Parts: sequence; C-alpha cells; structure tokens
Amino acid sequence: MIAAFEVSTIRTAEAAHRLELDSGVLMDRAATGLARQIIGVLQELRGQVRGARIAIAVGGGNNGGDALIAGAKLAQRGVAVTAVCVGESAHEVGIAALLRANGRVLQWDAADSVLSQREPFLDADIIIDGIVGIGGTGALRPAAAVVVELINASGALVIAVDIPSGVNADTGAVAGIAIAADATVTFGCLKPGLLIAPGSGLAGGVHVVDIGINDALGDPALIALTDLDVVAFVPEPEIDDFKYRRGVVGVAAGSRRYPGAALLSVGAARMGDVGMVRYLDQGDGVAQLVLAAYPDVVASGADPSTSAHVTAWACGPGFVPEDLLAIEAVLGTEVPVVLDAGALMAVATSEALRTQLPARVGITVITPHTGEAAALAAAWSLPDDLGRLELVQALAERLRVVVVLKGPATLIAAPGGLVLVDTMGGAELSTAGSGDVLTGLAAAILAGASARGDIDDLDDAAVAVAAAVWLHGQAGRLAAAGGRPVTAIDVRDHLAGAVAHVRR
Repeated sequence: MIAAFEVSTIRTAEAAHRLELDSGVLMDRAATGLARQIIGVLQELRGQVRGARIAIAVGGGNNGGDALIAGAKLAQRGVAVTAVCVGESAHEVGIAALLRANGRVLQWDAADSVLSQREPFLDADIIIDGIVGIGGTGALRPAAAVVVELINASGALVIAVDIPSGVNADTGAVAGIAIAADATVTFGCLKPGLLIAPGSGLAGGVHVVDIGINDALGDPALIALTDLDVVAFVPEPEIDDFKYRRGVVGVAAGSRRYPGAALLSVGAARMGDVGMVRYLDQGDGVAQLVLAAYPDVVASGADPSTSAHVTAWACGPGFVPEDLLAIEAVLGTEVPVVLDAGALMAVATSEALRTQLPARVGITVITPHTGEAAALAAAWSLPDDLGRLELVQALAERLRVVVVLKGPATLIAAPGGLVLVDTMGGAELSTAGSGDVLTGLAAAILAGASARGDIDDLDDAAVAVAAAVWLHGQAGRLAAAGGRPVTAIDVRDHLAGAVAHVRR
C-alpha cells in the first residue's frame, strides 16, 4: 500500500528527529534529493547540466530553504541560478548558500512590473516553486498569486518543492490560484494533497525523497492500493472450487428506459471472477436482453430474498422512480449491497430508504458522483461547502456506509475513518455508463470476498471496493492504449485484461 500523512503527523516525526532538524541535516537531505531530481531532468532535457538556467520562486518557509540550498548545489555544477524572493523574508541560510555558490538573488516588488523582475522566469529551463510549503492554507497572498500566474504562463518546466504552492497539503483543496507543476519532489512521505483532487491534478509526477523520518511517522491519513494489494481480491480459482464457493453476485439494474445499464453492470460483474451472476427479473423485458447477451447469467424472480446463494448485490444503475420497491427489497437482504445511480437518487428523496439504509445488518456501499453526493449531503443536512475529502468522510459517518466518491482521484471512505484514494483511474473513465461498469465489478469483488470469508467489517469492504476501483481504472487505461477513444463497453471488455495484469 501507498501511504500519505497529514502535516501534523509529519511535524511530529520531524520533532522526533530534533537534533537532525535543528542542525539542518534534514534540510540538507531534502535539498540534495531535490537537486538530484533536477539534475536528472536537465540531463534528459539538455543532455548536460552545465549552462542550464534555473529560476527559484522563494517564500519564507522551509521549502524555500530546501529550494535555495538545492539551487546552491546546482550552481556549483555550472547552472545559472536566480532566486526571486516573494514576500518580505526568505530563508537566510539558504540565501547565503546560494550567494556563496555565485547564484543571484532578487526581491520581487509587487508594485514594479519591469521586465527585469520577470526575466528569470521567462528565460528559465526549469522553475522551482518554493513559495509556500506544506504549512500553507487558504488563498495565496496577492504578490505570491501574481508570481504563480506568471510561472504557470511561462512555458518552462515547473518543479514544486514538497507541495505545489496554493494546494492544501492535507486536503488537496485550492483556494484561488495554485502552481500547475510538471513534477513535485516531496520529502519524507506523501501528503494527502498530492493524491486528492484538485491538488493531485496540479502535482504532476510525484517523487518522494527519503530524509530519515519514516521511523517516527504514525498512522497514515490516506492510503492507496498497488497491484500487489489488488491481486488478493481476484485470486485464481483453487482446484477444488465450485461456483458457489467463488461467490454469486446479484444484479438489480436497468429498466425499459435504460436497458443498457443492465447489460453494462451484468457484463462487468461477470468479469469480477465470481462463480455465478444472477439477474433480478422485474418483468419489464430487460431480463430477456441480458440473457440473450450473456447465456451464463441466470434470471431470478422479482424477490431478491429468493435469489439463491447470492453473496453481494449491485443495485440501481438504470433504475427509475418506479423501481423503489426493488431497492427496498435488495436493502432488505443481509449480504453486501452496492448502490448506484437511480438507487442513490431514490435514497436522497425517500425518507423510508434513508431510515432503512443505516439500519441494515449487511454492509452497504454507495458510489455517488459529485452531483449525487451533493443530493445525499442535502438529504442528510450536511454543509454544502465541504471539500471532497470532508464530504466523503461526512457521508460515510452519517450514513454508516462505505462511500465511493467518484471523479478525479476517486475517494473511498469507511465510517471508522479509513480513507483510500485511487491512483489508477484516468479521464478516459468520464464516459456514459462507466459508473454502471464499476457498480457491477464492485459487487462482484465483494461477492467473491464474502464467499471466501474475507469481509468482516466496513473497513474490509472499503479495501475490497478500492480494489474494484483500481481494476476499473486499469481497464480504462488498457482501453485507451495507443490514444484510442473509450466507451463504457470498452472499459467492460478490458476488465478481464485488468485482472490478468495484476495476476501476472
């Protein structure tokens, strides 16, 4: 697993290494790692380091000191380094180190718009962003905002130090403007803001430099799965397995108005490596379409409780208001249920469902996009100004469910505080029906894990669903390979390849 830690946790870890912190050893380790990353970029861009031009935008924080000392190390390698100090104070030790290495230091004057102030940024091969570090919150000050706007428009390659200026390191939130970095070099560990949108979209490629504080880090605020984590949820069949032992997923989806949702959800569930898929036949003609497309699927009667051996349900894609009774019936079962689309809007508008949902014996997972999450938040009278991280945590706690907040860097939260973030899915998933595919797959992963006895609580369910989100993202990447356009059918059809990828 990949772990990210809050600023307060990092400060505590640094304090545990007080001698190295106060003596400047931690800063020198950070600056050395930053300089090495930049040297690698310069060699790739130019073939050599000597003769390159680097501009550093410096604020008054420690990340400014990291940038300045790294600049001094680069100047000693023959790089022309100019630091532009934004604000009244800059790191004195860093300034002195850069001047000793024959670097240049300028003071940004917000009242003066002459070209000489802007020239270092306009002529740079690389701009290092050291304006605001991980302690920054809220909007940037006016002078810093002007410099950030200039840097973003410069056309130079931008490397952020620890966190792009303007991005909240704990939440990924941006108030106003922020640096749009091509890469971020961060120290000690990942910060949540580098993984949560919109900050994740501004960080570029992220490189972690070990500065020797990992032994003192506590519990992470956020985790992300890797392929080694995901493979545990799609194990290859054992020699003595049979269909019921591998899990049975029930799918309640689709309607006369939206029959395609049933085909997408059922098709995805079949690729979740379960032993069997059962489709809830509501007598609207959709079951005939499903069975014609997938002869291995079995139609069940309209009462979910009579669907034998089902170990998890997918419910809601393609549903319309007339499907309220089916939603109530599925929620009346005791196995894990994944709710999406029409089921979520039914929950948001039905007092009976809002009462039923947190009272369920079984595990419930909801998979809202931003609009559906806003409707659910309003139904439970949550504040309407919550950021993505705050919103997913609040919904999980209030509804007592696992919440999958879809979108860039999808967030998965359990009521007990566990939060996961997806690092696999990309913009190719933003296509109609993609969510239906995810719902079927997530239910299948839960069905298999439940049949194996791997789901004991909501935290377990959150990790399992995060694995489904990862596989969904991998399928999207496989579908988009070579620049191909992607539809939900393509994502569905590449799920088998995504499973094979993690197994091999």
